[in-house]
Amino acid sequence: MGTQRTVYIAGAGIAGLTLALALAKFGTRVVVIERNAQIAEFGAGLQISPNARHALDALGLTDALSEKSFEPEGIDIYPDGRTEPLQTLTLGKIATARYGAPYVVMHRADLAEVLAAAARRFANIEIVFGVENFAVTQKDKGVAVTFTEAGSIDRKGTGFAFVGADGVNSATRTNVLGGPAAVYSGKIAWRTLVPPAALSGLLDLGRTSILMGAHHHLVVYPLPHRDAVNLALFTDARERDLDAAMLRQTPGLKAGPDRRLATILERAGETWTPWVLSTVRTPLWHEGPVGIIGDAAHAMLPFQAQGAAMGIEDAAILAPLLASSPDAGHAFTRFLALRRERVDKVQALSAANGRIFHMRWPATLARNAVIRAQGPLGHFRRLDWLYGYRTHTDPKS
Repeated sequence: MGTQRTVYIAGAGIAGLTLALALAKFGTRVVVIERNAQIAEFGAGLQISPNARHALDALGLTDALSEKSFEPEGIDIYPDGRTEPLQTLTLGKIATARYGAPYVVMHRADLAEVLAAAARRFANIEIVFGVENFAVTQKDKGVAVTFTEAGSIDRKGTGFAFVGADGVNSATRTNVLGGPAAVYSGKIAWRTLVPPAALSGLLDLGRTSILMGAHHHLVVYPLPHRDAVNLALFTDARERDLDAAMLRQTPGLKAGPDRRLATILERAGETWTPWVLSTVRTPLWHEGPVGIIGDAAHAMLPFQAQGAAMGIEDAAILAPLLASSPDAGHAFTRFLALRRERVDKVQALSAANGRIFHMRWPATLARNAVIRAQGPLGHFRRLDWLYGYRTHTDPKS
């Protein structure tokens, strides 16, 4: 390939660090620019389904992930305040055997640190923290990049490509590519961690649990390596009420007849952090040698737990294209052709799940009947296309 290629990446989140690692393995020089002063992942827990795990394992992260994650036996579904699960969706060893990789949960910060620790072992990866602003222009089929890092130090350089992995409010998408702003979804996520003892007698902490009610649902799963349980409560909220919601430390949700949910909310107390859920749909993922991946390109609702997974898949597919394509524009064009249809399908599935989870009676009667009829393995047949996917591409095509 002659002179070593340099790729700039905006954002040291999960998608950005995965891309940096994947590129470094091809010998590409990578410069990651990050606005925060250190690796800082917002939120608490996340789920890593087999499709994402395959891509991470291919980067040599199997052991590090296994040390920090937990493999639930299944997913207990509790609609409408039921005291016993309507259905338990199978995971665990059966999921691993079916897809060749486990379905696990872990703390977002632990995944970020696993990726960062791996990145620090590569001499051809540089992560620059405290970046206050950046500008990108096309130059000689590549890019010219300028940015200011901590201490008001101005830096500039040239590269083969610039990739925005800078999240839902991506400056790369809006400022560099002229794309749209993110759109508020009408929902807020409330997140907290509680000690396992706080949920004693309420739920099976060997599994993930979903408690569904009208206009809300709660996802619960253990994080044993943190000696904690992750709680993520999703509620509907009008846009005009957002400012008031952001000032609270409690969702203010009335649990109604769901005594289990009411008890969980009481025991969690005022420890919640609100997260406004916005989505991104843009027809423009790239222009010349500048492109976007992950939430910057296609932020979706978290109701299939695939936001991080799609960013990981993006990185695994884009890296070999950037490493071997004759120019970055060609790489991004191929990337778009390989990713758009799948990402659109996952985005639509996630939105549909949100509507299903938050149904009101009597629509819940039909929903619950379908869940019961599908059985404990029905979700596998429905989602084989998602979980059975393995990232691959032919960089020469």
